[in-house]
Amino acid sequence: MKKVKSLADLKKMKEQLQSRIALREKSEHPDGIIQVKVAMATCGIASGAKDVMDFFITNLEKRNIDAIVSQTGCMGYCYAEPTIEVRLPGQDPVVYGFVDLKKADEIIEKYIKQGELVDGIIPVNYKTID
Repeated sequence: MKKVKSLADLKKMKEQLQSRIALREKSEHPDGIIQVKVAMATCGIASGAKDVMDFFITNLEKRNIDAIVSQTGCMGYCYAEPTIEVRLPGQDPVVYGFVDLKKADEIIEKYIKQGELVDGIIPVNYKTID
């Protein structure tokens, strides 16, 4: 464990611990919070998914939007990478393809904040078996 040498070190440790605790608490009840899943398989990473994920993490926090941003494996839409899935509380997930930083900003501003669908939705082509 790192030694605490100053008040600044102590404050930094406190912030890191609070961040980890908040993430753990959010993950226990994910249905009540906005979820953004970024496809980070090889094809997604090669298409820029890492930058898209970093953008969502940074900008959702800057805009004080309570959300969980996580990575997932291949969604099967390799032709449309980078792809993301956004699930608003109480709604079905929406998958967006060809997401660059401009599209990510539009998704935050229009869909996440206002509930307005934006171009780039990949239609669901499967059925879930109960």
